[in-house]
Parts: sequence; C-alpha cells; structure tokens
Amino acid sequence: MSAESRRHWVRWFVDYAPLVAFLAAYLVLRDLQQATWALVIGSAAALAVGFAVEKRIAPLPLIAGGAGLAFGAASIFFHDPRILKIKPTIMNGAFGLIMLVGLLMRKHPLKLVLGEAFQMPETAWRTLTINYMLLFFGLAILNEFVWRTQPDAVWVLFRFPGLMILTVVFTLTQVPMLMRYAKPEDLPPPPTE
Repeated sequence: MSAESRRHWVRWFVDYAPLVAFLAAYLVLRDLQQATWALVIGSAAALAVGFAVEKRIAPLPLIAGGAGLAFGAASIFFHDPRILKIKPTIMNGAFGLIMLVGLLMRKHPLKLVLGEAFQMPETAWRTLTINYMLLFFGLAILNEFVWRTQPDAVWVLFRFPGLMILTVVFTLTQVPMLMRYAKPEDLPPPPTE
C-alpha cells in the first residue's frame, strides 16, 4: 500500500471511526449514554492513530474529533444525552456562521480549503460559500427538529449515516460548478478506446 493510499485510509478512519463505533454501540446496547462512551473512546483512538501515522492532526479532523471528545465527555459527566444531541446543531451552526462571516468580510473560507484545486472567479466562490452556508444552517435546524421530535434510535441513524448522506448528496450537486473550474492536471484522464 502506497503512503498516499495509507494516508487516505487513515483520514477516513479519523473522520468516521468514532461515528461507526457510536452507531454500533447504540445498535447493540440500545442506550444512548452507554453508546456515548464508544464515541468518546473512538474519537480519542482516531485522533491518536491519525497523529501516529501522519505525525500531525489535520485541522478539520482535530475539530471534529475534539468536539466528539468534548461533547461526549460532557454528556457522560453530566448524565445528559441532550449535550451530545446538540453537537451537530452547534457544529453545523458554527460552520454556517463561519461562511456568513466570510461573506460579510468578502472572504471565502472554502477557498482556503479548495483554492489549490479550483481556480474560480470571486462570484463562483461566493455562490459556493452561500450554498454551503445554507447547507450548514439547514443541517443545524434539521438536527434540532429530529432530536426534539424523534426517539433516540431515529436520531442516532440521522446522526450517522444520515447527516453524512445528506452532505454527500448536497456536495454532488455542487460538482458540476466545481468541474468547470478544476485545474486540468486535477481532472481524470480521458478514457482511451
């Protein structure tokens, strides 16, 4: 396995292992508080593996893993699963707010993440930022609705894989615009006959 391939798998592990552990623990134990232990332990393990393999922790996994640890630990410490349930609301709301502040300052936070792969005019960056701002605020509102109106089992499945699926589907709707501005060297080679 190449070093790049290994890094790719480690990133997936860091991003999704805690959520998979949380979902599996909930499906087995049927207890949100007990499953939260799996999230906390999974978050700590994922961050440790990411650091061991890459000798650093990338900012986004650090934010996600750190939030998983903080909200999970607080939920366990205070014996209040609502703390864990509001994590997606707070995180998505914060990301939406970052996009909004970026727009107001005429900056585009997504350009910092994607700028090397896409050379887009300011209007395209603005459109992409608005679209993701609306996504993040929408996910925050949707999370509030789901955890307040549905049983724990529904919220757990909404949390993972539901939020991930919604985000992937939304991102796929943005691909046509992004492909118009992708650098030629970043595009896949044309098919050969």
